[in-house]
Amino acid sequence: MSVGLRGAMSGGGLVARALRSSVITGGGFVVQQAIRLASNLILTRLLFPEAFGMMALVSVFLMALAMFSDLGVGPSIMGSARGDEDDFLDTAWTIQILRGLALWGLALALTWPVAAFYGEADLVRYLPVAALSLVIGGFNPTRMETANRHLRAGRLTLIEIAAQVIGIVVAVVLAALTQSIWALVISGLAAALALLAGLNLFLPGRANRLRWEPAAAHELIHFGKWIFLSTFMGFAIGQSDKVILGRVLDLGTFGLFNIAFFLASVPMMMGALVMRRVLIPVYRESPPAASDANFARVRRMRAGGTAILLAMVGVLAVLGDWLVAVLYDARYAQAGGMAVLIAAAQVPALIIMTCDQAALAAGDSRRFFLFTCVRAATVTGGILGGWALAGLPGAILGQALGNLAACPALGWLLRPHRAWDWQLDTVLGLGGAGLGLAAVALNRDAVAALLALAGG
Repeated sequence: MSVGLRGAMSGGGLVARALRSSVITGGGFVVQQAIRLASNLILTRLLFPEAFGMMALVSVFLMALAMFSDLGVGPSIMGSARGDEDDFLDTAWTIQILRGLALWGLALALTWPVAAFYGEADLVRYLPVAALSLVIGGFNPTRMETANRHLRAGRLTLIEIAAQVIGIVVAVVLAALTQSIWALVISGLAAALALLAGLNLFLPGRANRLRWEPAAAHELIHFGKWIFLSTFMGFAIGQSDKVILGRVLDLGTFGLFNIAFFLASVPMMMGALVMRRVLIPVYRESPPAASDANFARVRRMRAGGTAILLAMVGVLAVLGDWLVAVLYDARYAQAGGMAVLIAAAQVPALIIMTCDQAALAAGDSRRFFLFTCVRAATVTGGILGGWALAGLPGAILGQALGNLAACPALGWLLRPHRAWDWQLDTVLGLGGAGLGLAAVALNRDAVAALLALAGG
């Protein structure tokens, strides 16, 4: 680490804390993805492509449940003036537990319809067990959100890595013994239990207690009702590709798509994690509308962070086909072209994620919801239209065009908070588009081979 960077990260100021939290969170994410990749390489040799397709359907189902019921407890704790009060935190924890229990009941009710929709009878066995992870997660202490609120990511990141390792060890051992999809299902429960235990044992802070303070509950629910509706639409933005493609692709090809998505979406996942933990506190403590200095500070942070993410996308897009060929056996070769396209198509979404949190930091969850409605419509429409015109490659490109079409609504969202920086976004967007086009040109044979999948 250079002397200049070390100096910028020292001290207790906002920029220093944000830089430390970003570096720790980003570094932890890189470690987690390296571990995940290693386990993925092992599991692809112990299992079969259809297993990953089936587990992807399970994951989409669990994510749908979680997002369709998100009350924004985390963003509320990070953004509220009461975010450090015991009564507020205990009420938030109680709501979180009730939500987890309700989700499991809903999972039981939806198991048969979901299995029928995808034509996969085995989902009836896997979904109820996998959904227990939502119950376990409901008991996670609010100390993890408090750590994010104050930009203290170090110990939390170590706990998350340890929980991931435990889940992966369980998956590999069970896959070696059983060669069954149950290895992936049970490993998810093991990781959730390990995270809960680690947070309670090693994260500093008081233990939560069951409590219902009417004023705190009103604030959480009032803020959360728009988050609930926003995440409902957020599911369409982030998961509609998997819902649609899981229905129209065969299970093996869908498994290949998810292998490619895992490789290509590393910058997107890292960006989402860092932005969630860092940007809301930054926008809360340094609102761009308050002064030119705040606006300039946020611009510098966004420019640096987004440039790093776009560079990562460019590298993965250029090397996507080569990485699949080197890391996986011949059964997964077709995932190479998919990885190139998926990485290149993420440029608009990466730029959006580095600024839309400004509205939540200002408490404007209603306006954020309206923006996500527009974006959900444009992204889902892009995927459906792209699939109809050009199969899988069209669906991937359509997702990118859908995010681009939502940019005017992004400007409407951010202008009241002086967080709309169209000049910076234009420069970043053009640079990212250039990287994506170059990657597609360099891998044109692998991308062209995907046209065989047109129409499923």
